[in-house]
Amino acid sequence: MLERLFKLSEHGTSVRTELIAGVTTFLTMSYIIFVNPDILSTTGMDRNAIFVATCLAAALGSMVMGLVANWPIGMAPGMGLNAFFAFTVVAALGFTWQQALGAVFISGSIFVLLTVTGVRSWLIAGIPHSLRSAIAAGIGLFLAIIALKSAGIVVANKATLVGLGDLKQTGPLLAIFGFFVIAVLDALKVRGSILIGILAVTILSWIFGVSQFHGIVSAPPSIMPTFLQLDIVGALHGGLVHIILVFVLVEVFDATGTLIGIAKRANLIQDGKPNRLSRALLADSAAIVAGSLMGTSSTTAFVESASGVQAGGRTGLTAITIAALFIAALFFSPLAASVPAYATAPALLYVAGLMMRELTEIEWDDLTEAAPAAITALAMPFTYSIANGLAFGFITYVAVKVLTGRWSMLHPATQIVAALFVVRFAFFAD
Repeated sequence: MLERLFKLSEHGTSVRTELIAGVTTFLTMSYIIFVNPDILSTTGMDRNAIFVATCLAAALGSMVMGLVANWPIGMAPGMGLNAFFAFTVVAALGFTWQQALGAVFISGSIFVLLTVTGVRSWLIAGIPHSLRSAIAAGIGLFLAIIALKSAGIVVANKATLVGLGDLKQTGPLLAIFGFFVIAVLDALKVRGSILIGILAVTILSWIFGVSQFHGIVSAPPSIMPTFLQLDIVGALHGGLVHIILVFVLVEVFDATGTLIGIAKRANLIQDGKPNRLSRALLADSAAIVAGSLMGTSSTTAFVESASGVQAGGRTGLTAITIAALFIAALFFSPLAASVPAYATAPALLYVAGLMMRELTEIEWDDLTEAAPAAITALAMPFTYSIANGLAFGFITYVAVKVLTGRWSMLHPATQIVAALFVVRFAFFAD
């Protein structure tokens, strides 16, 4: 049955290889079941319900990816947009988490429509490569400042806005230790380095008595505090129009880039294009909608899936294995509740560092490309908003190209997005 469903022989793989690949990918991306509840619970959402929603969204997304697209890719709530959801949309702009979930649902629905109609491919083709790289790097910087603040390494300072925290305190010391654990283990090619780092800091926090141990295994908690709690009407009438645009843009860039990149590594290429890409994109966009209904931020394809591909994963059986492991993780809710913020902060910081690699893809020799890219990346952490970074970047890109006489180089998609952000500043000022 597995052979007929996943075409294992055709892809040159076996059940054993696919299972090992699934476990490998799960170990590298399972940190999200600790990090996502820690981030989203700052909005007032129930932490235990978020934990369940995270596991279920990841399981459902991975299962759909495996059955519909037959691709070895794990899905889960994405880093970056979860921080934007919590710290910008809710904390900074003052919207309720229910409205924010409504915005995620609407963006996911738009995402499905763009995928079905083919507009998504047109949009991706029209966005400059330098801006795409800058967006990824900027989100990394945004995650970095959140991580450093959560760990107490960076604190508010009246004279300089930010300053160095008290590194003699237990929290910052444990966070620094956790970062070194993750970096060293990853450099040594140890699978699950981020997860190991989180658990190491958590155990030390129990030993030192700075966090409370709630247990390891229990029956899954209720998802009802977040299930179907989204406010779609409030999202449409609450000035969240530009936020929905940001969700759509980041989802388009992040998911599409990851899917294509993993497809190339897994040799899922036919006639120069990824095989069954449209199915993979549809699975990705559907997972966003499902995740918002359960009570979590945007679900996306995880780049950590590359570790499973490297271990030999080539089919959807890898993704099904990932889904099964996320279901099993539901029984570890007490452990997730025992993880302190300074245990997840090193994971955030390390992921942020990995995202910074995108800066090397920017055309620094062409200032009409480099200047907008730099503005995009820098504006995200310094204004504490992915939305502002996108807005400044697109508007600057179009303005610089026009003022230097390179209007013909602008794709209509870039012009439209820039115009939408101009309207945002004119009529939807924060």
